[in-house]
Order: sequence, then structure tokens, then C-alpha cells
Amino acid sequence: MAKKAIFGMGGTCFWDGLLNIRSFNEIKNFETMARQTGIIKLKGTLDDISFYKSSDGHLARTKGGIDGNRIATDPAFQRTRENGSEFGRAGKAGKLIRNSIRVLLQNAKDKRVVSRLTKDLVAIIKTDPVNLRGDRTVQDGNLSSFLGFEFNLNGKLGSTLFAPFIVALDRVTGDADVTLVAFSPTVRIAAPSGTTHFNIVMGATEVDFVNEIFVFETASSGILPYTAPDTAPIALNVGLTPNSVLPIMEMVGIEFYQEVNGEMYPLKNGAFNALSVALVDTL
Repeated sequence: MAKKAIFGMGGTCFWDGLLNIRSFNEIKNFETMARQTGIIKLKGTLDDISFYKSSDGHLARTKGGIDGNRIATDPAFQRTRENGSEFGRAGKAGKLIRNSIRVLLQNAKDKRVVSRLTKDLVAIIKTDPVNLRGDRTVQDGNLSSFLGFEFNLNGKLGSTLFAPFIVALDRVTGDADVTLVAFSPTVRIAAPSGTTHFNIVMGATEVDFVNEIFVFETASSGILPYTAPDTAPIALNVGLTPNSVLPIMEMVGIEFYQEVNGEMYPLKNGAFNALSVALVDTL
């Protein structure tokens, strides 16, 4: 059957002094985190407190004292073990998806894509109506909720590409297509400053979450001038396994370039490139 889609943490305490460690967030049973806001920023470990720098700034945290063996065996931690099992399963599924589209993802991603993807897959696992809690899986959940996932929040496809496109999949033949009618780039693309050229990309991945393998193919329009009056119609096509019974996802994206002395350079190292899940198909 062919398928088409048309697109037009808790309590607070304060430490005074130079360190000014503030805004504690408690993660139940495990650790406490705080933000360093003072003049002096620390790195390393002091007693039971670890000081470190992350994308959220300078933080500090202290580990709780629950024994790992108790978590693994105590009936009181049954829900914790179930949640941990499903979280691990979501992490593996996310890594498999990322690996399958690596060719595209290396040009369009933000620093939080791993955690955002895992969070969404945990939510999908929770929709599994077949398996018991702790044994629920991505493939048995509602994967259609993955539709529209943006791999780069700094450059969302929905706020970048305004040219209508059609995404199609024929499971019988394995053909996956993305088509765009002719359009004016400067009108239909909200390009970042400095753009001279762009490239429309698509990819289709057929993912086996059980055996942790995939089939992936990609195609692109080639680099096109941003200031051209109109593009020609763009038709991108790839072939996957005919009559596949596995989940299939199609991604659509756009990459921006700047021409300097006849050479094409990714604009700002691809910081504003967009890549989004445009079709999810399951049996």
C-alpha cells in the first residue's frame, strides 16, 4: 500500500559566599544537583560533591547512598527496574535511528538531539499496548508520534522550508519519494544570513529494532543557487526492501552553503541546517 503525506526538578536551597551554589534540583533517591552562580567556578570533586561544566552552565551534584545491588533485587525498587529497562531500550533504539541516518544527521543536529530523541522514544514505549511494563518496546508502541521530530532545534524544517512537498512510500516496491514543484528559493526558503546556495536532502530508513540493523538510502537535489528566480521541479527517490514488514521513516532536510571564490562552504558549519521526520509507516 502506498502512503503519502503533504506538507504546506524539586526543592531549593541557597549557599552564601563566593561559590553561591543555588537552585538545587532533587532527583528522587539518586542525586541532588545545583547550579554554581558565584564568581568562582569549580571543577572536580570535594568530599561527596562533584563540580562540573555542562551545556546548562556550571553545576554541582552529590550522589545518593542507595546500593546498586539493592536496586537490582529489592521488591521496593521493582518500578525503578522496569523504568530503567525501558529507558535503556529507548536509548538503544535512539542510537540505532541515529546511526541509520548518520549521513544526514552529521550535517543537521543540535547538542540535545540524543536526549530529546531518547525522551520521545520513552514516550513511544509507554504507548505499547502489548507487553507488560518493563518489557514494552519501541516497535510495539505508537511510532507515528515520531512524525515531525526535528533533529536540529536551531534550524527547524517547518520554519525554514515553505515550499510544498509530497512524501510518498510504496511498501510493495520499496520506493520512497519526495517531490517539490518549481518554486522561488528566496520566497519559499527562510535562509540564514550569508546563504548563497542550498541543498534539499531526503533519506529513508528501514529499522529492525529487534536485531538492531537497518537499511538506509539517501538522495539530494544537489547544491542550487539561492538567488535563482525559480528552481526546476525536484524529484528525489530511493529504494528500500520490497514488501518490507519493518517500520520505515522518511526524513526531509535542507542544507545551507556560502560560496567563496568558487568554493562551497557549509554555512556556519551547518548550525542552521534542518532535518525532520516527514513520514512514519508501520504495518
